Amino acid sequence: MQAPPAQESRTEATARLFAARRTADSQARRRLEEDLVRTNMRVAADACRRFRNRGIANEDLEQVAYVGLVKAVQGFDPDRGHDFLSYAIPTIRGEVRRHFRDLGWAIRPPRSIQETQGKILGAEGELIQELGRSPRPSEIAERIGVEVGLVVEALGASGCFSPVSLDAAVTEDDEPLTLRLGADEGGYDVAEARAMLGPVLAGLSQRERTIVELRFVRGCTQAEIGQAIGVTQMQVSRLLAKLMTRMRDELVVARAA
Repeated sequence: MQAPPAQESRTEATARLFAARRTADSQARRRLEEDLVRTNMRVAADACRRFRNRGIANEDLEQVAYVGLVKAVQGFDPDRGHDFLSYAIPTIRGEVRRHFRDLGWAIRPPRSIQETQGKILGAEGELIQELGRSPRPSEIAERIGVEVGLVVEALGASGCFSPVSLDAAVTEDDEPLTLRLGADEGGYDVAEARAMLGPVLAGLSQRERTIVELRFVRGCTQAEIGQAIGVTQMQVSRLLAKLMTRMRDELVVARAA
């Protein structure tokens, strides 16, 4: 086996090892995959950082992330032309999310959300390899055959891992602030969603508003939307992807404001 060059970066070492694995026998392949895991362990540790302090020990999280890294190394196909990180990061995080789903729930979400999360985890790996990036909620929804709203809700259920104490410090001077909860009244979630989405929807063209209404209000398929606005199903798919990306970016800006 060729010795690694001096001052070799992680990216270069990863590419070299995957290239060598392509023609290696089974025994050499195992050694190369072990080297690939060791080379990218820092990547796995960084990928699980966002899940810390949610009720599971950091050491356990890192071990789960390493399991995800092993799966990523074994499942990655460099012949598809995508960078390893674009496949490894979602695979590692998917493994961590699966661990939370199985062991880490402090407040269990509805069964439909748990089941959808399982489907998402199964579909993400395939989509990452096909797309060369993390799939959008709309792409996941289309692959597993559910509404995009259910996918968004399932992806956002991470707040159920470890609920924050009502006596947690939330003021600038770190003084505890006890929250007083009144009667549970309906409509707040809908009102908040409307307040956030209103300006975003107002900025859409008439055609874009029509697409949003047909897809997310009436539940039309991409083929039906294409017939309604006079384009092909492939064009509808691209229009939806661009539209969802733009709306998501505008919502992020609005929340940060």
